[in-house]
Order: sequence, then structure tokens, then C-alpha cells
Amino acid sequence: MLKNWLKAFRLRTLPLSFSCILVGNFLAYGNNFRWSILWLSLATTLFLQILSNLANDLGDAQKGTDNHERIGPARAIQSGKISMAKMKKAVVIFSILSFFSGSLLLFTAFGTEAAVQLLIFFLLGFGAIGAAIFYTVGKKPYGYRALGDVFVLIFFGWVGVLGSYYLQAQTFFTLLVFPATSIGLLAVGVLNMNNIRDFSSDKNAGKVTLPIVLGLQAAKRYHIVVLVTSLVLFGIFLFLEYPKPYLAVLLIFLVLIPNIKKLLSYTDSAKLDPELKRIALTTFAIALTFSVFSILFKH
Repeated sequence: MLKNWLKAFRLRTLPLSFSCILVGNFLAYGNNFRWSILWLSLATTLFLQILSNLANDLGDAQKGTDNHERIGPARAIQSGKISMAKMKKAVVIFSILSFFSGSLLLFTAFGTEAAVQLLIFFLLGFGAIGAAIFYTVGKKPYGYRALGDVFVLIFFGWVGVLGSYYLQAQTFFTLLVFPATSIGLLAVGVLNMNNIRDFSSDKNAGKVTLPIVLGLQAAKRYHIVVLVTSLVLFGIFLFLEYPKPYLAVLLIFLVLIPNIKKLLSYTDSAKLDPELKRIALTTFAIALTFSVFSILFKH
């Protein structure tokens, strides 16, 4: 039973969700940095990502999107290993865990007197929980209305990076938008590759994703623009704000060249599945390398 739940948690998705947290926290390294905030941020992200995965499993099962046409790992409800009733309970449990972990994070960061900051971040927290659930759950899930890319950019980019930075430093500066958008776009690249892979099954199931709106060829061009823009934004930020050694981080983006080549030449959608992992792990490698450099060079 535990094995089935671990598969349903889809822990392989964690490196991507952790990436924005690492970048946001280590942008603030040396500026009132606290390790406790980093660990609590990662714990909260862990609960939110599992919540998102479970809710996705539930929502797609309810709508019949998970069927024999679907490519990729079998879902828990689809395979019959976890009942829909148990999945609903698990969604509630991880919503509660996300709330309590997030609350502890916010009170650790702000104390009890920063009422305005607490209110804003509590609202963002409720937004993150809602976004995790209603991607596929509900009568009008935004993931079925070609809005997934927008929400991924917001929560895996702007909220994840900028929010993490503010929890540490409790301040902003304008250029932070560059790395936040860069990391968010890499997450968008994962979603877009996923949606291109599932183009036929999603279309037959009535799920409207951006590739279905744009068409496959335009979705491929969009994918290239997303990845290149991510590289350019991160490069500009590092060039303007950090010592030259940090520019080595940009070399990791070269790992994505085979991803683009595979996308442009594939004939079997199933062969795109490993490319999701390539983008996710590349994003994590970028975030981890940046974090290590921040510690070594103490910018």
C-alpha cells in the first residue's frame, strides 16, 4: 500500500518544484539568511507538490482524461491501486499539511507583529493550495482551459523565487524579476513538453491545453522561445549582478539542446516522456549550482 502511495506522490517532480525555492533563498544568501526558513520553505513545497500531484490524479480520473490513450506512468486511480475516495482524503490531508507547514514558515520569517506581510503571504499560500487543487479538480479547472502555463509561471517562478527571497531578506530589488521569470519559464517548458506529448489523448478527452490552442507546430516554436528566453534572462541577471564565475551556470543550459532536437524530430509521442525529466533535472542543476556558488563566493 505504501508503495502505491509513493508512486502517487510522484516524488520525481520534486526537483523542479524545489528549484525556485533554492534560487529564491540563495539570492538572499548573506542578507539576513536563515537556514530555518530554507528548510521550512522546502518542506512546504514538498507538501504542495504532493498535493498537486494527488489532486491532478483525482481530477483527471474524474473527467476520464486518464485512459488507455494516455502516455506516461500510470496514475494511481486509473490503475485501480488507490480508490477515488481515498485519494480525496489524501488531498484534504496534504492541504492541511501545506497550510500548517506554510504557517510555521511565515511566523518564523515575520514573527507575529508584521501583520501586513503575514496577510499577504497567507493569501499567497491559500492561492498556492488552490492552484495545486484546481488545476484539474472542479467544474472549470484552469488546466483544462489552456491556463496551466500562466499559473506555472506565477507559482514556480514569481511566487516561488520572489516569495522565497522576501521571506529571507524582507526586501526586493527590480532585477529579481529576471531569475524569477527564468526559472518559471523552465517549469513552463516542462508543462509544454508534457502537453505536446499528450496532445492526442488530451484532445480526444476534451482537455484544452496551449498546444491544442496553438497547434503542434506553433507549440514547438513556443517551446524553443520559452527555453531561449529563460537562458537570456538568467544570463542578463548574472552578468549585471554577480561575479564572472557565476556565468558558468549558463553552461548547464546546453543540456537542453538535445531536448529541442528531440522535440523537432520525434515521431512517437512516448519518446518525449524522458525529455520532461531532462528539463526538470536541468532546472534543478541550475538552481543547485547557483546555490553552491552563492555559498562559496558569499555574494
